[in-house]
Parts: sequence; structure tokens; C-alpha cells
Amino acid sequence: MWILDSTYRDGCVDLWVKDGGTVQRVRTPYDPPFFARFHDPAACHEMIEALGEQYGAEECTIRTVFGEVPGCAVYAGRAVAEAIERQAQYGVDLYNVDVRKDQRFMAEQGIVPCTGDGEDRFSPLADHGLSLMEVRVRGDPGPSAQGFEIAAEYAGESCRFAGTIPDVLDDFSGHLAACDPDAILMPDGDTLVPRLLSRAEQHGITIPFSRNGKYRGQSSRSYWSYGKMEHKGSALIPDGRILIDTEQSFVYQEGGLSGVLMAARLSGLSPNLAARFTPGTLISSYEIREAVRQGIVVPFRKSEPEQLRTLAALQAADRGGMMFQPVPGTYEDVGEIDFTSLYPSIIAHENLSPETLGHPGCPGFLPAVLRPVLDLRIRTKRQKKNDPRLTGPDAILKWMLVTCFGYTGYRNAKFGRIEVHEAITAAAREILIRTKEIAEEMGYCVLHGIVDSLWVQGAPVGALKERVERELGYPLEAGHFDWIVFLPLADGFGAYNRYYGRLSDGSMRVRGIAARRHDTPPYVKEMQCRMFGTMKRARTIAELETTKVGVGEIYRDAVAGLAAASPKQMTICRQVSRTAYRHRCLEGAAVQAYREQGTEVAAGMRIRYVVEDARRYRAVPVHDATTFDVAFYRMLLERARDEILAAYPSEAPSGRAPARPWGGPGKRTVQKNATLF
Repeated sequence: MWILDSTYRDGCVDLWVKDGGTVQRVRTPYDPPFFARFHDPAACHEMIEALGEQYGAEECTIRTVFGEVPGCAVYAGRAVAEAIERQAQYGVDLYNVDVRKDQRFMAEQGIVPCTGDGEDRFSPLADHGLSLMEVRVRGDPGPSAQGFEIAAEYAGESCRFAGTIPDVLDDFSGHLAACDPDAILMPDGDTLVPRLLSRAEQHGITIPFSRNGKYRGQSSRSYWSYGKMEHKGSALIPDGRILIDTEQSFVYQEGGLSGVLMAARLSGLSPNLAARFTPGTLISSYEIREAVRQGIVVPFRKSEPEQLRTLAALQAADRGGMMFQPVPGTYEDVGEIDFTSLYPSIIAHENLSPETLGHPGCPGFLPAVLRPVLDLRIRTKRQKKNDPRLTGPDAILKWMLVTCFGYTGYRNAKFGRIEVHEAITAAAREILIRTKEIAEEMGYCVLHGIVDSLWVQGAPVGALKERVERELGYPLEAGHFDWIVFLPLADGFGAYNRYYGRLSDGSMRVRGIAARRHDTPPYVKEMQCRMFGTMKRARTIAELETTKVGVGEIYRDAVAGLAAASPKQMTICRQVSRTAYRHRCLEGAAVQAYREQGTEVAAGMRIRYVVEDARRYRAVPVHDATTFDVAFYRMLLERARDEILAAYPSEAPSGRAPARPWGGPGKRTVQKNATLF
């Protein structure tokens, strides 16, 4: 059976099963207990007895990652668990309180969503046979809207519904019911579906987004993640049908439908949830599923304290990732070696887990559950070069494995601990330093290094890759740049994460510059991409010099056509970290413009605006833009041009400058040529 959705309602697990061409709901009563371990059972004996009488609590042995402990199983919900905490004055450890019950049920029964009979759960691709409908709404279906259109594409046929609002809603509702797709792909669906349902209800129309008329609500919230404010919008999730907001779903944008389905298989969640969760939540859900499958309980609130250490020990341990600062300039014939998922590889290789700290010989929970995902990532990264279908699943695996490292240090991670986090970065530093030493021993010149990648000049890097893999035991990928440009910082030193170059297959790799950044206006991004289209024809630095004239013409054409461009091409997309601003700024002006239109902006949300007058701090939402500040956008064009200008030094750099760990003075190899553009 192929499960496309799962829910828990009224004491039952509902599994929506696709069998052949039909989808049916299978309902199973399910009322699992949570577990409690009292620090002083004698002091809480009266409460334990009351729990037995009222909720059928019974003594049992609880299996944690640290070993087995005595406790009791309580057949009640989260409210009772929190009441136990308060009454026991937090002298109790609780487990499996907040594990999703449909996920727990499937893990205990060995059921894997989005997987057919006999299919490997750890396969990056699986035959799903889902019928898909793509839906687009043109216009605003909100309460004050006067009209809108809906376009739907199903089985290769397109339909467009226009006219009065009741006619549009009624016609679309009938079309959706007749097609009955298994999955709906809808840009901004999480925002539009509640509005469409509300308008339909006003006219007595039922739109069957849900197969049984029921929806699960997901509330909006703002939160910090990796030093940045993020925002998750609210949503209505239908029962029995997959609904993916293709515009807001990070998992879908990175991995497509195949990435969403693979994330569901690994995490044990329905595709509806997998599409809306972050990679960190997905890897955490995967760990929770694996724990439940193995009979290991999941802590409600992590209670392991950080070990007591001296200040010197803290200073030595918590130093983050290792980087070698490059000398800015253009370099020819550069090899790159990149460790595949280095941090999770360290977890598996070094057996790092909360319960193995001080006991390295004991099998660790985290290494055991991450190893299959890591092996899958290694396979997909190598195979995607010949099979483009693996690109999406590989991207999701990459993000899940990246965030699994961060979650080891997250204070609320179910199976995390800060000492594990520090041990991982310490090992990574030693690995990069040893890799640099091996490269220099073999006669390579190290140009740049950052955490898990190293750029070198010399002989082909195949021999270096083989020796590093043999000595250090970590898998590597090798690449080659015909030429690469490391950009300077404002002070002249090399930037760690801003570079671009031509790979040996003729494609360009771009990091940290305007063409790569999300907040770059499309007009500016298009100019820089056209420049790269000209530059990538060059295989050598000498040939690159001959592209200066063509690149200069692209810049001049962009400046000349700026005033006549569409305001929408000047859209700036920003993720706001705050909603109140002490000083005047364009982002604050855009937030205020949204508020004046009745749209409340929360921290972490993405807003799209056009700058009408930079000097007067005037910015408007993109759908209201009729004009733009030409001088401001010409400045953005100049900045993007300057990033390209770095590839054309007044004299060819030596290309043999050594990398310097932690910065330090060095020769500036790039000078601006003001007459070039």
C-alpha cells in the first residue's frame, strides 16, 4: 500500500492509502502512553497511585539512549504530562509526550509513507503514480477583491475559470471534484487556500481541497535559525490530498516533488508536513522515527546539563570552523577537493553522540541512524552527474545532513549536546589542517580553504584526493576550475565566501555575489548573468582578457536601458529580521508601506518592494510600483559590475600566493580599471 497522507483524530490514526487508481482512508484506534521516570518515586508515591487509578499508569522499563531505567507508562495526553511536571516540581523525566501519534504509529508498525511494497526506504527515487494538478490564482481572492481568475492544468489539459466570483469558484470546485487529483501544486497555496475557502463559503460553495472536508491548521510563527530570523506562515492542510505551496516550500523549491516524497519517507511524516517543515525539523523527525522504531524513548524536555569545564577548556573547544583566507585575484588551472557531508561523516566516523561522550567504545545512536542517510547522500552526489532526476533529492539530503550538525548543539534537540557539537568542529579543523599539509607535501599551492573545501594549484588533484581519502578515511569529490576569481573585501583582504569561476565542463560556479543573492533585483541579476555568459567562453586568463570589451558593452546596454525597464524588474526581495526600526532605512519604509495597505509583516517574512526614492526613503510593495529611482538602481548595477571587474587585473597575478589562516596582510592583486566600463 502507498500512503500519501496521515492524520491523528479522535483517538484514531487515519492513513490515506492509494491502491491502484483509488484512494481510501484506513482508520485504526490508537491511544499510546507517554513515559515518566520520577527522580524520587517515594516522594511521589501518592501521585503515582493516582495516575494508576485514573489513567491506567503501570510500571515499566524505559529504554533511553543512555540505557534502561525504571519508570511508568501513563495513558494520557500532553496536558496530564505537564501537570505531572508541575506537581513533581520538575523532578521527573518525561518521554514520548510530543511525538506525533501518526508518525509514532507508523514507526511502531514498520509502515513507511510514500513507499510501495518491496521498495527501499532509502532509495532517492520511487515510483509514486500520483495524479497531479497545477493551480494558479490570478488576482486577490480576499474579502475586498472584486474578481480573480483560476487556471488549472491536469493530465496535460489546461482550464481557465473567469467571470463572476461565484461562477469562478463553482466551476473550479466542479473541475477539482471531477479530476480528484492526488496532489495539488499551487504557488502561494498556503495563503490562497484559506481565502478561497472563505469566499466559497460566503456563496454556499464547497471546494474539495480536502477529500473528507477536514483540515489541519498550522499557525504562523517567527523564530531564529542559524543567526537569522525566519518566519513560517499559517496554513490549512487538507486531509487525504497532498497540497504543496510551491512558492513558500523550501523543500519543494530545493528538491521538487521527488525531494518532498523522499523527505516524507525518511522522516516518517506525511508529504503535507514534509513540504512545510525545515530541513532541521525533517532530520530531527527522522531521528525521532528511528528512536521509536528501535524502542528508544524520545525525551520531552532535554535535561542533560552541559559538563562543567574550565574557561581554558571552553576557549580551546568552541572555535568553530577552520578557514584559510585567500589572496584576491584571478587564478588559472585550479583544483578543488570537497568533503562530502563532512560534519555528519565525522559523527559517524568518530562515533559522536551524547551517550558516547567519555565512552567512545559504546555504539552511538546518532552515528547509527545517520549512516544510512550519509551513504545515500554519497551515492546521489556522485550519480546525479549522470542522472539529473537525483539533483532534487540530493539537495534535500544535503540540507538535512547540514542541519543535523547544528541540531547537536541546539538546546532543545532531542538527541543533541553542545559537547558533541564542539567535538565535531574540532575534528573538522584538524581534518582541514591535515589536508592542507598533505597538499603542500605533495607540491600543491593552497589558495583557499573553508571548513570542508580546499582550492589548490599544481598537478591534477586526483592523486591528492586519493591520498587524503586513504589517510583520513573521509569521502571526497574533486573538481577543476579553468580559472577562478576570489573577490576582495572592502579592506583589500580576500573574502571567504565570494568567488566565481569557470569549471572544466564549461559551466560557471558563482557564490556570494549579486547573481547569487536573493535580494538582487532581476534586472541587475540578468546583467551579471549575461556577463558570465560571455566570460565562460574563455578557458584561460589570456582568453578571459579578450572578453573585457563584450562585458563592458553589456554593462553600458544595461545602464542605457535602465530608465525604460519595468518597475517589476527592480523588485528587491528581503527577509525582514524586525518590524520596528530605530533609524530610517529602505527596508523599514517598505514594511511601513505594507502596513498602510493592511498587510501585517512579521519578523522573518519575505517582502518584495521597489525603491521609488532612495534619498527620501520611499519604497512600495512591488504590486503597487509604477516608477523607480533610476539613480539608486544604477548604483546597484555599478556594484554588480565591480564584482565582475575583479576578474580583470591591470597585470596578471602570480597565482602562487599562499593561503593565510585567520587573515593577515597580503598583496592586493586586483585593481579597478575605471576606463574599462
